[in-house]
Amino acid sequence: MNLVESRHRPAPRGIVTGLAEAVVDLSAVRENVRTFRKRVPQQVLAVVKADAFGHGAVPVARAAVEAGATWLGVARADEALQLRAAGLTVPILTWLYDAAELVLLGDLDVDVSVSTVAELQRVVSTPNVHAVHLKLDTGLRRAGSAPNQWIELTRTAAHYEALGAVTVRGIWSHLSHGDSADAVRSERQLQLLRTGVSLARRAGLRPSVVHLANSAGAVTLDAAGTDLVRIGAGLYGIDELGIGLRPAMRLISKLTQVRRIRAGEGVSYGHDFVADRDTTVGLVPIGYADGVPRTAVPQASVLCRGVRMPVIGRIAMDQFVVDAGDHAVELGEPVTLFGDGSAGEPTVADWAAWAGTIPHDIYCGIGSRVPRRYEEGNR
Repeated sequence: MNLVESRHRPAPRGIVTGLAEAVVDLSAVRENVRTFRKRVPQQVLAVVKADAFGHGAVPVARAAVEAGATWLGVARADEALQLRAAGLTVPILTWLYDAAELVLLGDLDVDVSVSTVAELQRVVSTPNVHAVHLKLDTGLRRAGSAPNQWIELTRTAAHYEALGAVTVRGIWSHLSHGDSADAVRSERQLQLLRTGVSLARRAGLRPSVVHLANSAGAVTLDAAGTDLVRIGAGLYGIDELGIGLRPAMRLISKLTQVRRIRAGEGVSYGHDFVADRDTTVGLVPIGYADGVPRTAVPQASVLCRGVRMPVIGRIAMDQFVVDAGDHAVELGEPVTLFGDGSAGEPTVADWAAWAGTIPHDIYCGIGSRVPRRYEEGNR
């Protein structure tokens, strides 16, 4: 494997040079993009918001574009500006911004989402001519134009476009049940979006892209008539529908203390765990400040020396303890919190289940104290 980018000195696989690190395999990102490109006729918009779900926005965006993603999507304006500053030139869509950021977004040719006439007027009032994507609420009931306000929005947009004040590049919506195997609700939303596009065309608009489906929806919904699928979770290997995606990240650390404790001795705050036998315990220097969820105990485990070792006691801010039993472990022993599961280690889905949350939350929670290291597997 070739190291392509690192925030610290390169290390061989399995060797941790600091206290912990998140290792991101960019070849997995490329492979996941190609999996979707083979499955759907639409172009791929790679969603790299929230620092690419904690994986690192710029390296992931580059890998996704190299694999054939033709658009990038982010939530916030500063995320879009970061991508442009890194030299990425593909179209970018952002959907959360304020009036002060609009001038910069226009200067850097970043498309913005618009849900209301008031938002559209704020865009038009800035010095630049912006490309916008009009968003129709088809059932998520979050952002997006209410259906009864859609005709006014599209007619107003057509008026401003005729004046040369704005370009309506896209029309879009967001699935509420995209990960459901039953696509009935998604089909209903698709029909509403098609109606919205028809009304927009009657108003004189000619959008070049229409998009609705997320990663799961790209699999469950035959979204004929749309031009893009927005791949977020699937980009990182969160495989909600079992289509063969590959997780891109593994979270590793090492043992920084090893000791024997006796039966009857407690571990960590409150002594929630009390040993029922003499055993060896190891200290792992990563905690809830780094994104390891406290609520994962008592189910949580890690992989060390090829063996699953349970997390015992409370997970603290900076560290937690594992029970090594009678296994011979040493200082510096590598520990895998999660990976793709191929070596018997927990997966991010395991940690999400233990913590009562979703994999997205685990990935996004990994804090800035954990350096990201980038590597290449099989391209």
